[in-house]
Amino acid sequence: MWKILRVGCHRVRQSEHKNGAWRRGLSNKVTRPSIVHKRGSDILHDPWFNKETAFPLTERDRLGLRGLLPPRIISFEQQCHRFMDSFRSLEHNTRDGPADSTALAKWRILNRLHDRNETLYYKVLIDHIEEFAPIIYTPTVGLVCQNYSGLFRRPRGMYFSASDKGEMLPMIYNWPAEQVDMIVVTDGSRILGLGDLGVQGIGIPIGKLDMYVAAAGMSPQRILPVMLDVGTNNEKLLKNNLYLGLREPRLEGDEYLAVLDEFMEAVYARWPKVIVQFEDFQSKWAFELLKRYRKSFRMFNDDVQGTAGVALAGLLSAVRAQGRPLTDFVKQKIVVVGAGSAGLGILNMAQQTMSRMLGSHQKSLANHQFWLLDKSGLVTHARKCLDPEAAPFARGPGAEGFDGLHEGASLIEVVKKVKPHMLLGLSGVGGIFNQEVLEAMKESDASKPAIFAMSNPTKNAECTAAEAFKYAGENIVFASGSPFENVDLGNGKIGHANQANNMYLFPGIGLGTLLCGAHLISDGMLQAAAECLAEYITDEEIKRGVIFPSISRIRNITMRVGAAVIRAAVAEDLADGYRETSPRELREMSVEETVEYVGKNMWFPDYSPLVCEN
Repeated sequence: MWKILRVGCHRVRQSEHKNGAWRRGLSNKVTRPSIVHKRGSDILHDPWFNKETAFPLTERDRLGLRGLLPPRIISFEQQCHRFMDSFRSLEHNTRDGPADSTALAKWRILNRLHDRNETLYYKVLIDHIEEFAPIIYTPTVGLVCQNYSGLFRRPRGMYFSASDKGEMLPMIYNWPAEQVDMIVVTDGSRILGLGDLGVQGIGIPIGKLDMYVAAAGMSPQRILPVMLDVGTNNEKLLKNNLYLGLREPRLEGDEYLAVLDEFMEAVYARWPKVIVQFEDFQSKWAFELLKRYRKSFRMFNDDVQGTAGVALAGLLSAVRAQGRPLTDFVKQKIVVVGAGSAGLGILNMAQQTMSRMLGSHQKSLANHQFWLLDKSGLVTHARKCLDPEAAPFARGPGAEGFDGLHEGASLIEVVKKVKPHMLLGLSGVGGIFNQEVLEAMKESDASKPAIFAMSNPTKNAECTAAEAFKYAGENIVFASGSPFENVDLGNGKIGHANQANNMYLFPGIGLGTLLCGAHLISDGMLQAAAECLAEYITDEEIKRGVIFPSISRIRNITMRVGAAVIRAAVAEDLADGYRETSPRELREMSVEETVEYVGKNMWFPDYSPLVCEN
């Protein structure tokens, strides 16, 4: 049952050093020139081709740039050092200011670089991924979205609105790139835990695609962030004179679906093999759209499936931290707080994993291990208007008396009665894991109970790392959606604040799907990605309470996850091949050859020679 996991991710450490050697080898290859159809200042104003002061003399002459730049030629590496010096100066000058202002100042300086020189931007992002990921991604991206109308300077990505109905097919040809491999799209209805931010949610697709470039090596010229503006129900935005979106209520029902259908048909009419990642759609549409499109298009929903995969990897690692075999996952008592797309996505993937472990004769027992709570408390079969997506995880035959609990039982009641091995928060309610709840987790039946405070951004986390270790005790496994500092427990002990970040999975899912040409993204491919991540951590790291790897290894992680996705697609006969690589060649690759294949197809930032073609 763990075949995909073991063939996709074994011997991680032995091969990790190859990534650096391969990258050095890549830099020695002759870089093919890029054809441009512009000259002079037009080149300098195009972030895709601008090299700033790094243009060599031959190109300055060839492209009509002589005299438009200072005479000294600065190397790529020198440019990186120059930018980092400027960034460090900003850090120094803002270190005593308000945290939100400091975070936005850092985002602005990175965004300005992105606006003028994409190659240099991705170079510094990749080289300093641990430092910059929290700025261009979680948690600062939430702050950026809240303020996006005021921060907007230069358009990035595409905007399709309800007023564009009937025009989306010709609109899609306005995008200048001939080929797009990856689209991330949102309707802005549920941005992180911040709710309906309307058109300002475009910051999420932009940040996600930056991570696709940095972590998966997708070409920045073949990605497209998209905002579907179908209105907003956020009264503050509707009254804000700076708001850049439609100033009307959100579409619902068939009108909403008509916009989504037209967008999907337009995208795939121009780019039949593009992968579309749905991001931050409110729950009622997240599941509906996933069911509607996943069998027809190469798409997935990161909130439902990506979050679920990362959480599952963490849960499996938590079982290892208890000193138990992975097959004991079926015995874990899991309480999930939050019945939105992320919470239900995690429950579905965990249930599928347990069902596989139990086998066909006992798979119905898997649902017995879950307790689901929403804003009204414990979900049972007595719930009026029970959400069909939550129904499989509702407890008991009636409202009262099941497991000594009742419909709508509070979190503290459930924790005290169930004594869960694992407590997962995806509620979007900051501090809901209060002192009483955390102290009750001390009575867990697990030797190392797991507490996952998964909600983003930081202020919406169910608890902090410091609170978890203070009230639930030192002998826990902790993970969160937003980054927290490790906790000094005294006597040389460290409480590890693991970040259960979707960044570990979605780049590998997208890249693996692209490189095998899978015509859809199956549950098996997603399961393989999650299990690969779970196996990536060494036993020594697990003993120290580390259940997710360092972000500094993100490219190697993505190579492994991408390879596991490819091998799962091949095993399910979903792979149609990619460019010159046929399905047969993919089938014949060993595990390490598949990993190498993924690595060789990653883009690394480097200035390519430019040739003007009029």
